[in-house]
Amino acid sequence: MKYEWRKSEKDLYLPKKVEQRLIPAMNFITLAGTGDPNDAEFSNKISALYATAYSIRMALKKGSLGTPPFEYTVYPLEGVWTTADGSRNETLNKAALVYKIMIRQPDQVTANLFETCRTQVIAKKDNPYFPQLQFESYTDGLAVQAVHTGPFDTEGDTFAKMAAFMTAHQLEKTTLMGDFQHREIYLSNFRRSRPENLKTLLRYTVKSVATTTQN
Repeated sequence: MKYEWRKSEKDLYLPKKVEQRLIPAMNFITLAGTGDPNDAEFSNKISALYATAYSIRMALKKGSLGTPPFEYTVYPLEGVWTTADGSRNETLNKAALVYKIMIRQPDQVTANLFETCRTQVIAKKDNPYFPQLQFESYTDGLAVQAVHTGPFDTEGDTFAKMAAFMTAHQLEKTTLMGDFQHREIYLSNFRRSRPENLKTLLRYTVKSVATTTQN
């Protein structure tokens, strides 16, 4: 039976409202970069990620790398973001963006399996970013998340709702994977969907700042 993340992990990826959730450890193939995501360079990086992710998917489906056959839907593209100049929301300078984009991998995928598939892809396709791909494991831990519907430029509306939720629940935003400020998980294909129809899961890593009153 084909594993569908949208069905089996609905609570993790498709919350119906702003929520607090503990995010487990996961494996990813990742690619770091800087600059405006509207540039061609960003599109080429996405292509490198997907080409490798689909190579891994096919290898697992066939059981050709020593693992039992396993068929699944490729996980969505994700990105963690910050800026080099501190700009945010309405004053965002897209040229100063710093990011790491990634695609989650099933638990069956190891660093060795990733390297084997990347080597196979490099032999078949031409993309300068294949050598820069990394296999990484990490967890966001305690998080606040919500699905944003609409263009990326209006994400500030949903971030404001998340900020209000954190205040109400005595939570404080922390950085993730280094100095990144938030995570975006692209539930829609933004290269094919109309901006008003885009669905993006937004996530902050948080910590509790609640204080205990001593009597």
